Amino acid sequence: MAVTSLRERKKQATRVALQEAALRLALAKGPDNVRVDEIADAAGVSPRTYNNYFPSREHAIVAAVTASRMPALAAGGPLAAAVADAVVGHYTEPGDPAAMLMITTNPGLRACYVDTAAGIEGPLTEAIVSRGVDAKTAEVLAAAIGAAAKVALRRWLKPAGGLMMVSGSLPELIRAALEPLAPALDATAG
Repeated sequence: MAVTSLRERKKQATRVALQEAALRLALAKGPDNVRVDEIADAAGVSPRTYNNYFPSREHAIVAAVTASRMPALAAGGPLAAAVADAVVGHYTEPGDPAAMLMITTNPGLRACYVDTAAGIEGPLTEAIVSRGVDAKTAEVLAAAIGAAAKVALRRWLKPAGGLMMVSGSLPELIRAALEPLAPALDATAG
């Protein structure tokens, strides 16, 4: 078990406070009506400190929604199926419906949400390595999985005629995007 330093725990607490403040304010006022200095003030830090953690208010809001969602691979069974289940669970875990509605209806938040696909690469790399795959191969596979998830999210959050339309079943879109990777995933774990 890794021991986390006091400094790291304080940094994590600050990140969580900023995320929670950003989401709370965005839900109360609308995401376009929230300023970074308001988020920083609500979290008890300076705007400069805020900027050390997030490049925009959209990133902080989306991080609040996705922070607790880290994909975990089931032990045993085919690697491709475990990856698909983990990624589908990561993006479809029930959360705050008001927060997800806000994300899907705001262009800036949608773009940040799609970009969260890169954030799953680290945990997936570790999980794939734990299944007996060498680190370099696991890193490449995790990057490909992140790219596939990004494609699925883009297809799901597709703008149509100036309006945003959620298109199709997100679990089905994710599974379809991951399907071409299945042979590589299963071959490396075997």
